[in-house]
Amino acid sequence: MSEHHSPHQFPTDTAVAGLLTDFVPRQRWFAAKNLDRGPFTILSRTPMPDQVHGGPIEQLLFSVQTPVGVQRYQMWIGWAPGLPDSVGPQAHIGDVAGLTGYDALQDPHVAGVLLSAIVAGADVGDLSFRSEPGADIDPTLPGLVIGAEQSNTSIVYGHRAILKMFRRLEPGPNPDAEIHRALSAAGSAHVAAPLGEITGPLAGQTTTLGLLTEFFANSAEGWAMATASVRDLLSEGDLTADEVGGDFAAEADRLGQAVAEVHADLAAAFGSEVADPGEAQRIIGQMIASAEAAIALVPELAEHRDAILATFRAAADHPDGLTRQRIHGDLHLGQVLRTLQGWSIIDFEGEPSKPLAYRRAAHSPLRDVAGMLRSFDYAARGQTVGGDPDDPVQAQHRYRAAEWATRNRTAFADGYARAAGQDPRTAGSLLTAFELDKAIYEVLYENGHRPHWVPIPMQAVVALTHAATPDGGHS
Repeated sequence: MSEHHSPHQFPTDTAVAGLLTDFVPRQRWFAAKNLDRGPFTILSRTPMPDQVHGGPIEQLLFSVQTPVGVQRYQMWIGWAPGLPDSVGPQAHIGDVAGLTGYDALQDPHVAGVLLSAIVAGADVGDLSFRSEPGADIDPTLPGLVIGAEQSNTSIVYGHRAILKMFRRLEPGPNPDAEIHRALSAAGSAHVAAPLGEITGPLAGQTTTLGLLTEFFANSAEGWAMATASVRDLLSEGDLTADEVGGDFAAEADRLGQAVAEVHADLAAAFGSEVADPGEAQRIIGQMIASAEAAIALVPELAEHRDAILATFRAAADHPDGLTRQRIHGDLHLGQVLRTLQGWSIIDFEGEPSKPLAYRRAAHSPLRDVAGMLRSFDYAARGQTVGGDPDDPVQAQHRYRAAEWATRNRTAFADGYARAAGQDPRTAGSLLTAFELDKAIYEVLYENGHRPHWVPIPMQAVVALTHAATPDGGHS
């Protein structure tokens, strides 16, 4: 049920929906760009008591129907006599009734309003702004929007706190909020401390709208560090991966240890279980169904169909019980930060395209391990895409990239095994199946977005189905 406001303050729902029709499909966080979809439906509009730039701001929820179900989104819209100087033209939503609407999450002034509301513990309409017990937050810290995100929008406050505003919503608590809170309570050394949360109703359930956590200043993203290491190696004509100054293996080992420790903390906080003997078969059945769908769309995969299905079926006979627990769910080198204290893991919301119930469910930790192993492969081979396949220099680069991937995948697994007390590589065919499932997903993604990158995951599909080696690397 929409809340209706005076037309002297806010444009009508119909007018706003019209503006969304042009603005929303151009946003990186909108997941229905390439889907047939119905019109945008306004679900609710909640005005804030504060005004900025001489006009009001409001939180807006809207939905859109797609062939795969309804999608719900959150926006914050500011209304002013003109586009404020504090935002760029990309924030301009549209003009109606003498007012300019703009994406208010891009505005530092609105960032200050949100932080102040969290510190004050404000209730605004159905919205609840809360800080964590004992959290020390300076409400005067300036806010700066991070421009690199895709599925959400984050605001950094004075290099001390970061507010992630979730764009696509599902009714219920977001795993990012509940896992940060649980891991922090458990004393985990590898996550940011939660500082506050914004919640509100959606489809009858209290839903996470925003999460405020500690910000790791002077940190480096794992992906940036790994790819820099690969570049160092490829620039040296006669050195091996362990001889180059930027060798990453020691960091990969520490990262494996950190992931294992977070898995242990998650098991302690949420519990774990040994699944019944049919669980592996059920999971493999889902992987086979996904693979068959991908094979029907990508000719390169179709050539390897028999080997792919045989690899999955071999894993279905895994003799040991499968341990299930809460996991990260979307783990890769872009989800880890190297801080001054060690490795930290971020973004526990899971794969955004998966349903919330799936993301909050218990899964095998091998899924996270496989995701990170694939990420090392991508970091290495992504820098050898293109070029003349017959060029000897390019051939050497491909060889060096493969060497780097094997070395760092092995180091990560070594670190994980030492901290966990159990080597994930002993899962054998089951770990291979999780990695193959991820590689097939990557082939499908690249086929639709970056066709020239398809050879990277295809190489992994071939290796995993034909030439898996005992140490977890691949020839």
